Amino acid sequence: MGLVFPLFGIFTSFILIYYLSSLNRSNGFLALFFLCCNLIVLVYYGLHYTVDPFWEGICFVNWLPLSFLLGPFLFYYVKTLVTAKQKLEKADFLHLLPAAFIVINCLPFTTLPFEEKSRIAHHIINVTQKYSLDFNFVSFEFILIARSIHLISYCLFSMIYFTRHTNKTIARFGKLSTNHSILKRWIYLLCTIQFVISGNSVLHILHVVGIYFDFESETYTKIFTSKNLYLSVAGGGFFLQNLFLFLFPKILYGNVSFIPEQGNGSILREFKSNLPKKRKKIEADLAIEEELNTYIQTLAFTKRDFSLAQLAFDLKISERTLSHYFNVELDSSFSQWRKKIRIDYAIELINSGESKKITLEAIAANVGFASRSKFIDAFKDQLGITPSAYIKSMGKA
Repeated sequence: MGLVFPLFGIFTSFILIYYLSSLNRSNGFLALFFLCCNLIVLVYYGLHYTVDPFWEGICFVNWLPLSFLLGPFLFYYVKTLVTAKQKLEKADFLHLLPAAFIVINCLPFTTLPFEEKSRIAHHIINVTQKYSLDFNFVSFEFILIARSIHLISYCLFSMIYFTRHTNKTIARFGKLSTNHSILKRWIYLLCTIQFVISGNSVLHILHVVGIYFDFESETYTKIFTSKNLYLSVAGGGFFLQNLFLFLFPKILYGNVSFIPEQGNGSILREFKSNLPKKRKKIEADLAIEEELNTYIQTLAFTKRDFSLAQLAFDLKISERTLSHYFNVELDSSFSQWRKKIRIDYAIELINSGESKKITLEAIAANVGFASRSKFIDAFKDQLGITPSAYIKSMGKA
């Protein structure tokens, strides 16, 4: 049964990768986070339940760097989820240094012959339970404690980052997105689960090491000296994390929609609402124009990574149907349609006097273009003049 939990979690990770590759790139980091979590549970299983020197040799120490990837992947997910930045910056890669350090630190053990590693692992786990090995810079005991503290720190950091971004959004726009409450519940739930798992791990390791604290409380002794209970909390926590994901269908399917939510339905109803609807061709052709006009008012197209996949998911219409509609009914591709409505919105901003308050770069960013040059080229293609020339003509009028 213990093996089923991590395998279910790994399956969940691949579901995330399958559904989110085009809809929401940030959830690629969520998939990596889930994958690392469940690989760690597999390591727990191999070390403490198989009592097999072969699996103990594979799992012991070799996977320690994974524990130092959980925090960075969690932060990457939160950062790319709540901001328009879908790619990591150079500074973001600094978060991976602890994992790289652990790889180097553990080389004296990981480079040993496999038979020797298996013998040492079996002896420590099943005989002495003294986690003492020759490493390069820091001790084994230090790593076991530091990995949980490292994750707790990233949980706090991620929640603070989310809160700060929320405050900035309110200050800038005066309101939050319709999905904010869902994202907040999900991120806080994710971090809380990791707090519980990591806190349990820290107290257990402190007792195992035996040189930091020596509590006389019977409750403490009963809880944190029981290996089975410790592993149950860790494995159960990761399993609940996998299970809770299915209670957040918008997260599972990567559907961070810009359409306002209509009331509070049941979880099952919300789950079904995130699945594309099958429509007959005639019905679709009659309804799509009206739905697109309504959808444009939500300004979803101003998000830089706005795609046909996102549009299809928000409208619950298949990509194939939408592509056919653009190509046949509008005699245009999706990218041409997107470019047109972005330029139309830019003209609306300029006509309202926005060009006197902000730069062309800001207008380009506000309507969804990746750069000023692309905005100018698209503007010129559609109107025959550059944005600057258009702004000057407005001043003379």
